[in-house]
Amino acid sequence: MKLFRALFLIITSLALSGCGGAKTTESVFPTSSVCGQSANENQLLVKSEQRFIVHWENNTYTLESGNTSEEFRKNFVSKNLAFIKHVDNDYRVKLTNQENLAQASAEDSLQAQALNWGAQQIGAPALWKQNIEGAGVIIGIVDGMVDATHSQISENIAVNVAEIPNNKIDDDKNGFVDDDKGIQVNKDINNPNINRHGTHVTGTIVAQHALGPVTGVAQKAKVVPAQFIGNDGGGSIGDAIIALNYVASRGAKIINMSWGLDACVAVPNLQSALQQLSNRGLLLVTAAGNGDPRGVGVNMDITPAYPSAYNFLNQINVAASTSANFLIGFSNFGRKNVHVAAPGVGIYSTVPGNQIETMSGTSMAAPIVSGAAALLWSAIPTATAEQIKKSIILSVDRNPTASLEVSSGGVINVESALLALKTLTGK
Repeated sequence: MKLFRALFLIITSLALSGCGGAKTTESVFPTSSVCGQSANENQLLVKSEQRFIVHWENNTYTLESGNTSEEFRKNFVSKNLAFIKHVDNDYRVKLTNQENLAQASAEDSLQAQALNWGAQQIGAPALWKQNIEGAGVIIGIVDGMVDATHSQISENIAVNVAEIPNNKIDDDKNGFVDDDKGIQVNKDINNPNINRHGTHVTGTIVAQHALGPVTGVAQKAKVVPAQFIGNDGGGSIGDAIIALNYVASRGAKIINMSWGLDACVAVPNLQSALQQLSNRGLLLVTAAGNGDPRGVGVNMDITPAYPSAYNFLNQINVAASTSANFLIGFSNFGRKNVHVAAPGVGIYSTVPGNQIETMSGTSMAAPIVSGAAALLWSAIPTATAEQIKKSIILSVDRNPTASLEVSSGGVINVESALLALKTLTGK
């Protein structure tokens, strides 16, 4: 035991005295800053002086409370320094340009009069005819409220069978009470009349055509909802990290993130959490963002916004396209940091109260790519996330009159992607 303890102290000492010198409270919790308005989703950013995201040396994350940053650094960080890798202030992010998107949806919906034009545009029906519908694939929906009672998506909610519903007990001891159908990390009492985004994203991926008018891209896939966005359209980054790790723990192979941060917000713990998920072989699907406050798309190569521009190995970043395979004016773009485009204008999907409605945005384009990835993974379950991503990028439809300003140059085509995936995997 004495030898073990001595070895532990030596290892800890070496860890604390790496190339950057001894670890200090200031080195693990540096002063952070924000620049104001977002290039991605035009957000109001509020730094919390009472909530802190702690990345521990064992690569877990917790949210901790304190009165001020200085008080937290002195009373918490100093006492736990040996076990802490990094600390960030938590930030609350509120989306503010929804009016621009609503107007875009109204103006551009004539381009997409067909109820399920998005799934048809990417060639999904060709895979459905081969009984490739996403079976066996779980997608994490890290977003707002998901109405699990909606008739078109209720059967697609992945049930945690180790949890007894509504008994107020954490039966499976995973840290979440009554998470039989996902979790809500934020503390809002949901208002389904305004918290509609997460249900819409979910229906775009999995809505069953036999149960209503909307047809999801991958109707036999399952989803794990993890809500961190509240009624005001915003949420805490710390809550988002908890939600991301939760869906991964529930077996998600794909995580859909139809939200984004400011280009110059320093939240290294979000980056490291996503890097870990990418390294574990999960496919991260991000929305490129909906332009500046005027609703005009931003070049993400010049003004990268996050997490969409992190460009991890197993990340695919999605712009929004029209039925004519052009980028819509509000969509962010970039030949380096945005990979593909997908339908994102006038997309009909499920919303709370057993209803459907149309929305526009890169938030709608990302779940179309998530659904396409689920189709591909159900067709070839042994494929890697990197192969799924590569097959989608290699097989896009390119507009003959104008190359889209994304790295692939075009709009996804899942039928062509399946052929590319077969070549990549030798199946």
